[in-house]
Amino acid sequence: MSDAVTDGDWEYLPLRLPPDVSRVTAATQLAIHAEFSGWELSTVRLYADGTRKVWLRRKVRKAGLPGVIV
Repeated sequence: MSDAVTDGDWEYLPLRLPPDVSRVTAATQLAIHAEFSGWELSTVRLYADGTRKVWLRRKVRKAGLPGVIV
C-alpha cells in the first residue's frame, strides 16, 4: 500500500473515517482489514467534528526469494 509507513518491525496504515460513517460500519471495515490483510488496530482518534483517524499496524513481511519454498 502506498500510504503505509514502516517503522522498525511494524508497518502502519493511516485511515480517515468521515463523520457519517457509523460505529458498526467502521468496525466492519476494520475487521475486513484485519481478516484479509493482517492489520490490527493501533490507535484511534475521534475529532470534535466526528471524523475518526485510525492507525492500523502489522508486522513487516519479509519478502522471500522467488522460487524458494520456505
